[in-house]
Amino acid sequence: MEASAGPKEAHEKAMNKLFYGDNLDILRDRRKIKDESVDLCYIDPPFNSKRNYNQIYNNIGNEDRAQAQAFMDTWTWDDLANTGYIEILANADGRFQSQLVDLIKGLTPVLKRGSLLAYLVSMSLRITEIQRVLKPSGSFYLHCDPSSSHYLKLVLDAIFCSQGGDFQNEVVWSYQTGGASKQRYARKHDVILFYTKSEKFTFNSSEIREPRTEKSIKRAQNPIGARIAADDADKLPTDVFQIPALNPMAVERLGYPTQKPEALLERIIKASSKENEVVLDSYCGCGTTVAVAQRLNRRWIGIDITYQSISLVLRRLEKAFGAEVVDAIKNDGIPRDMASAEALAHKKDDRLRKEFEKWAVLTYTNNRAVINEKKGADAGIDAIGYFLTSKNENAKLIFQVKSGGVKRGDIATLRGDMGRENAALAILITLGTC
Repeated sequence: MEASAGPKEAHEKAMNKLFYGDNLDILRDRRKIKDESVDLCYIDPPFNSKRNYNQIYNNIGNEDRAQAQAFMDTWTWDDLANTGYIEILANADGRFQSQLVDLIKGLTPVLKRGSLLAYLVSMSLRITEIQRVLKPSGSFYLHCDPSSSHYLKLVLDAIFCSQGGDFQNEVVWSYQTGGASKQRYARKHDVILFYTKSEKFTFNSSEIREPRTEKSIKRAQNPIGARIAADDADKLPTDVFQIPALNPMAVERLGYPTQKPEALLERIIKASSKENEVVLDSYCGCGTTVAVAQRLNRRWIGIDITYQSISLVLRRLEKAFGAEVVDAIKNDGIPRDMASAEALAHKKDDRLRKEFEKWAVLTYTNNRAVINEKKGADAGIDAIGYFLTSKNENAKLIFQVKSGGVKRGDIATLRGDMGRENAALAILITLGTC
C-alpha cells in the first residue's frame, strides 16, 4: 500500500513556484520539477525574428553580448550553442529522440552554424525537457512567429510525435497593432503551435465558447425561419484568435516589450487545464501566464533567467492578488544568505554578469527601483529610485552596486554622480568591505 504524503510534502506539492535561473538547468533538475507533473505548458520564447525587443535591457555594449541574448530577439553561434549542439548529436545521457538528432544533423549543412541553428538547438534542448515533465494528458503551446515557425514545427514533430504525442493546431493570433510596410503585406499575426503528449488530453470546449453575433445567428437560420437552438448561442473559437494586442495605453501594460494580453492566456489556460492543475511557463517574462493561472485557480510554475523579470512578476502578483499570495510562493534561485549572494556575484556565465547588481537593488527597494542599463556617461549608476518628501513632492535617489571592495575614490565618484543627476540621496551597496 502506498504511503500518503506527509504534511510538509503535501504543502510543498501545492505551492506555486517561481524559479530564478536558466530554465534548462531547472527543467533538468528532477528535484525541482518532477517527471510527468505538469498539465499545461505555454512558452513565449524569443522568436529569432531579428527584431530587437531590447527596450528594457537597452544599449547593451560589446562586453555584454552573451548576457544580452537572454533579453534580445537575436541569436549567435557561441559556446552555449556549440555545447548544446554536441549534446544533441552525441545524444548525451540518452535524452534525445533519434528523430531530433537526425533533424539537427540534417539541418546543419542547410542552415550552417549560425543564428537560426543556434536558436533551434536552444529550443530543442528545452522542449525535450518540457515534454518529459508534462503528464501523459498534458498539452504544450509554443508561441512564435512566421520567421521560424516552420522549423520549430519540425522540432516539435521530432520530440512529441515520435513519442506518441500529436500536433493539434497551428493557431494564428491575429491583431492590428504595429506598423505597415509599403513593400509587403502588413505583418499582423503570431503563430501558436499546439501539441499534446498523447491522444488523451484535456480540451474544455465549453469553457472557451464565444457569443455569436446577430449576423451569424441570422445565417444559422434554417429554411423555415427557426433560429438556432438556445443552447447553441455560443460558438467554439476557430484556430484564428482575434484578440487585440496590448496598446501602449492598455491598463495591463507593464512596460515589458513582448508582453502578451491576459485574454490570450486565459483562452489557452481555460481550454487545456482544469482548476488546481499545474501550468508551467519556462520563459515567464513579466508573468502574464502565472497571473492568469493564479486568477483561474490553477497552480503554476514560472521560470526566468533575469531578476528584473522575477521582480516584475512578484510586483505584478502583489498588486493583483495581495502580499499573502506572494508570501506563499516558493522562490528558488533567489539569494537568501551571504553565500548565495556571493555565488550570484561570481557566476561564470556571462549572461548573468549584471544579475547581482539587479538583484541587490531590487531586493533593497522591494522591487521598486528602475534598473539603469545605459552605458557611457551614466555607467556609475546602476538604478534610480524616488521617495516622497511631502504629500505632493518627491526626490530622486541613485544606486551603485559593487561586487568587490570599495575604495575612497569610488565614494567621491558616486558623490559626483549624485550632483550630476540632481539626486537627493545616493546609496552604495557592496559585497566586499570598504
